Amino acid sequence: MNRRSIGLALTGVVLAGGVNAGVWAEYETLVEMGYPAPKEGELVHVPPTMEDLEEADLHPELKKVIRRGHDLFTNTQQLRGVNVFNDMNCSSCHLGEGRQPFSGPVWPAAVTLPDFRGKNQHVNNLEERIAGCFAYSMNGSPPIYGSDDMVALSAYHQWLATGVPMYPQQPIYGRGFPRLDEPEQAPDYARGEQIYQEQCAICHSEDGSGLYENGEYVFPAPWGDGSNNWGAGIARTFTMAGFVKHNMPLGQPMSLTDQEAWDVALYLTSQERPQDPRYTGDVRETRERFEATFHKNTLYGTEREHDGVLLGDHSNTGEKGEVRPWNVGMPRFENLKD
Repeated sequence: MNRRSIGLALTGVVLAGGVNAGVWAEYETLVEMGYPAPKEGELVHVPPTMEDLEEADLHPELKKVIRRGHDLFTNTQQLRGVNVFNDMNCSSCHLGEGRQPFSGPVWPAAVTLPDFRGKNQHVNNLEERIAGCFAYSMNGSPPIYGSDDMVALSAYHQWLATGVPMYPQQPIYGRGFPRLDEPEQAPDYARGEQIYQEQCAICHSEDGSGLYENGEYVFPAPWGDGSNNWGAGIARTFTMAGFVKHNMPLGQPMSLTDQEAWDVALYLTSQERPQDPRYTGDVRETRERFEATFHKNTLYGTEREHDGVLLGDHSNTGEKGEVRPWNVGMPRFENLKD
């Protein structure tokens, strides 16, 4: 698609902050890579960069806090053993420093929260949403609400949303990991394993343990103790399929067919990982308790088709040990129930 075509594609979309060189350059690149062009009526936003922060008319102390948030987001491993108990950074799933469309860009959370969240059945604000990522995706226990680190992470999210109105009425272009249409064939474990070994193992290792160089984390573990636990959003097969299709292999997004993305997603979400922190002591009971709000879209508590393994039937919490995330299961707004 040429520049004129992209200009026509942007006609009718809602541009947060107006048309600028960043919009043209970033969306020209995205469409050339195979991503869909924005649809009429969609909200298009190119988040500011850390270079933009240096030029911004903000208080120097606020800039320091935003920089700290960016540092935590891209190197969350510095909280290892306190808030993080696996090999993940926030940017492991939210690529491009949390800015990248179709890779769970984080700025929409800053303008759409507080809102009701089905996963925990109450209204969540931005800090609580971030805390959920620590509890599940980082297999950890989050920083306390209002703490320096939580304020810094929130400030970074909000900085990325600069210029976007609160509670936008338009659908947001590139939000989340867009759900793929159902595949023509049922996702297949064997096909997914072949795709993984051919296209994914070079970065994530044949056994899914990720890649370290000189003792330093390079690519995340897609399963096992170094990965997210069974309660993480990306443990859902449809979420994993959307992530894989739009982002993997790294540097070659949109190169897999939808069927291939579904197949490899099924393979990945059929592997063991640390226990869901909501575990009751019985995997089938836990699945039943949280099936309607979450596990209906995971394989947790089901028998793996090719070998009969009951997934999640263990008490392994990975490196976390006995640490329990303080935010999981915490009731909210009890006084409003009547």
